[in-house]
Amino acid sequence: MLQPKRTKFRKMQKGRIRGLAYRGSTVAYGSFAIKTMDEGFITSRQIEAARIAITRFMKREGQVWIRIFPDKPMTSKPAEVRMGKGKGAPSHWVAPVRPGRIMFEVDGVTLETAQEALRLGAQKLPVRCKLVTRPDYVAQ
Repeated sequence: MLQPKRTKFRKMQKGRIRGLAYRGSTVAYGSFAIKTMDEGFITSRQIEAARIAITRFMKREGQVWIRIFPDKPMTSKPAEVRMGKGKGAPSHWVAPVRPGRIMFEVDGVTLETAQEALRLGAQKLPVRCKLVTRPDYVAQ
């Protein structure tokens, strides 16, 4: 019998991410994209770090689309606070992603530039990613 996948930072009452991504799972705007292979929560800071890594390597040529948005608040209580007294205040915002979700898209650069830029951006994210291209993409 298959055992459920155990992740290191699974917290209770944060919602569960199950299944595959159907919405946002195809390359829509650019020619190249990174697609997630795992489920997880991506914080707004991780999204911004990946965006900066991608645009820096591309030397501000081409165009970058961010296809995920951190719209889920994560709460936490301060350190050394007793139990009770309600739920904690929102500490940060996350974007829940499922396997197959397109996170970043790039266009207007060569294949080699896009591969390296998206690889650098994927290193900033806590999920496994792979590079995908538009189905009708033809190398120039």
